[in-house]
Amino acid sequence: MYRTRRKLADGREILYFDAEPNPREAIDRRDLPITTTHSQARYDTLLGEWVVIASHRQTRTFLPPADQCPLCPSTDDRLTEIPERDYEVVCFENRFPSLSTAAVEFAEHVTGAPLALLRNGFGRCEVLCFTSDHNASFAELEPARARLVVDAWADRSAELRAIDGVEQVFCFENHGEEIGVTLSHPHGQIYAYPFITPRVQKILASVARYRDQRGSNLFGDFLAAERESGVRVVQTNEHWTAFVPPAARWPYEVQLFPHRQVADIDDLDDVERDAFASIYLDVQRRFARRFPDPMPYIAAWNQSPLAHRDEWWLHMQLFSIRRAPGKLKYLAGSESGMNVFINDTTPEDVAAELREVT
Repeated sequence: MYRTRRKLADGREILYFDAEPNPREAIDRRDLPITTTHSQARYDTLLGEWVVIASHRQTRTFLPPADQCPLCPSTDDRLTEIPERDYEVVCFENRFPSLSTAAVEFAEHVTGAPLALLRNGFGRCEVLCFTSDHNASFAELEPARARLVVDAWADRSAELRAIDGVEQVFCFENHGEEIGVTLSHPHGQIYAYPFITPRVQKILASVARYRDQRGSNLFGDFLAAERESGVRVVQTNEHWTAFVPPAARWPYEVQLFPHRQVADIDDLDDVERDAFASIYLDVQRRFARRFPDPMPYIAAWNQSPLAHRDEWWLHMQLFSIRRAPGKLKYLAGSESGMNVFINDTTPEDVAAELREVT
């Protein structure tokens, strides 16, 4: 992998990832104001969780037509976020970030709410484009391109994790209008949080409790049990296993675990990265072909928070709100009000269905 770092017209960073050396010398000729953010992180005292307030994102670009896509390469007639006329994989700072390293300082508490802690919206948000082909999808990538994306995830994870004040790095992809994407070009995002996210906090508590009770690693035992039973395994290779979790919350959900305990994507060696690209493309294509309708999904890397690398086990969570042709899973009263998920599918049946997809 070859990385080239450049600047956009408003000072944001853009990084090109290529399989072969490429100077990437195009200049961003747009007249852009300097990007600013006024986001805050407010602490929910009752739930013990941080909530990000980012009202400036109301003006972000929303589902433009293909000929106005800001993630396509630039042309003589139209300048986009990517100055080059073509690219393989590219990453740049979000123009409408929820979190920013240039965040403005705020007071210690929310006005009129002395129990609600307040901090600035510190962090970093990046956009990662998987291909210059506007009409493609991750499932349609060649293995070499998918591997290049893995290398880009690893590169950004390591660099963002090194920023003073960052506690956790989250790489993810939202795919499909039903999920809420605002740009249809194949891309994902990367968030560098200044706190440990609620999901990871819960997992860490479970890992610690299991270690105290059983004296072993919860992740490792969980993976070993799924591999041994095989009933929910969708696909496996020498280095990875993809399976439907036994208590799946989403109609279609697959978790991908490496067989070796590593904390982050950049800890994976070359062979493990190749193996992930292979199995992930396989699972992605099974998702894509499961129904006549496109499968909206979220792909979420669960990486280690900075302070818990020895305890963590990297894994990917891929899930969809599609429960049947023409039917979506909505988070209604129980899910949204009490965070108690009620699944309309059976994990064992979903695993069998995905195994049968060709």
